[in-house]
Amino acid sequence: MLFDKLNTWKGILWCALAARLIAAIFSQGYGMHDDHFLIIEASASWVDGYDYNHWLPWSEGNAGHPEGHSFTYVGLNFLYFFVMKFIGFSDPQLLMFFNRLIHGLLSLVVVHYGMRITEKLSDEVTAKRVGWFLALTWIFPFISVRNLVEIAAAPMLIYGMWKIIQKENLRHFFIAGLLMGWSVSFRYQIGVFVIALGIYYLIQKKWKLMAVFALGNVLVFCLTQGLVDFLIWGYPFAELQGYVMYNLKEGTQYLPNQNYLMYLLVLTGCFFVPLGLVFVVGFFRSARRHALLFIPAFAFLLFHTFYPNRQERFILTILPFFVILGILGFNLWKNHIWRTRIWRFSVIGFWVFNLPFLISAMTMYTKKSRVEAMYSLYGKQEKIERVLLEGSASGRTSMLPKFYAKSWQMTQVERTDSALDLRVNPALDYEYIFFFDELDLGKRIQKYQRIYPNMRLEFKSEPSWVDELLRTLNPRNANEYIEVWKTNCKDSIK
Repeated sequence: MLFDKLNTWKGILWCALAARLIAAIFSQGYGMHDDHFLIIEASASWVDGYDYNHWLPWSEGNAGHPEGHSFTYVGLNFLYFFVMKFIGFSDPQLLMFFNRLIHGLLSLVVVHYGMRITEKLSDEVTAKRVGWFLALTWIFPFISVRNLVEIAAAPMLIYGMWKIIQKENLRHFFIAGLLMGWSVSFRYQIGVFVIALGIYYLIQKKWKLMAVFALGNVLVFCLTQGLVDFLIWGYPFAELQGYVMYNLKEGTQYLPNQNYLMYLLVLTGCFFVPLGLVFVVGFFRSARRHALLFIPAFAFLLFHTFYPNRQERFILTILPFFVILGILGFNLWKNHIWRTRIWRFSVIGFWVFNLPFLISAMTMYTKKSRVEAMYSLYGKQEKIERVLLEGSASGRTSMLPKFYAKSWQMTQVERTDSALDLRVNPALDYEYIFFFDELDLGKRIQKYQRIYPNMRLEFKSEPSWVDELLRTLNPRNANEYIEVWKTNCKDSIK
């Protein structure tokens, strides 16, 4: 049978690679605000001599103090864009394809070492089960090719855990410390996972192992946060201090969420019901036998559960550990007929739902209308200084990614109130107008044609099917149709 031939370590990894390659090609755009505007816009703008978010202290518009953004992951993206520009690549869509591809390839580390960890703690059959879920669960290919710092840190976390489990000696623990120190440098909150792991070894009274593990973490953190921040701000750990101060003053007020079960529901929902519930039971059932994995993962879950600022993506870092522990824990029950039936029924149900979700996730183009509208400006010969975002019909516009236009000097002016002047400020002039939404579109265009009689339609940007679906399910998702019009043309098209 085909499955028997594929049900090998190499077969699982090849399937994981195929899924991520498809996602790298077809799953364009960006998933959320942070994975693009805090990573891509920032790093790519630095390469072109701008500072999109005004994070650098010498940039005009900087707040004068660090805002709490680690430079490690965004800095690595800066190096990527710098090298690509040096060798002659400039097209934004091509740059992002290779970016997605690199992230997808790195995510194979999670699949491979997730299986290695499971085999070490259990057996090969269980390891293959874990491998299939890490390879082809619908959410993994999609998030693996995104610039989500929560996911980008996972390969180092998994590989570091493997070094610890593989062999308890000073060399392996030092390497694990170096790897996990990088993860913490990517995202400060992962420090909860690492500290809990260190406490576990303190309780075990394995002082030397804990000491070299801590040394590896401290060494990497001092280099990436101490030295880098010293070179940028003039003193070490500036961004970490900024992060702590922000969260003490404002972080608890940002997107408050009173649902204390949210993260457990997110972990469960990734695998549908009933398999998600099976994994939850297995996760907690593994606490005693597999405390080495459970304690740091649970500490991470507990921290985010009680911290007021709750966003679904925050918990995705431990999603691979949830799979491993869920399956290991479920296997701890005696092999009665009821356990076999529950597992078989849950797995069949999972794959029935997962396959269509997987195909959709690998091929969906998110935020398409925004990306394509801005990309239509890429390569324009004229200097684009001002763009008007006209959204008075729906009362809103969307934040547009300048990266795809490669026009960092562009100023975007919003008009979301029909009572405002058509130009917002009568003294302003615009090279392009972006009309958001199809509501009263013809009437709105006609009003501007009185100001710009030579106005011409340049591009129609349709939202993808998934953007339309998300907007239907939740109107707060502003994934709207966009038309791009050039204001001053010799031959207008009306």
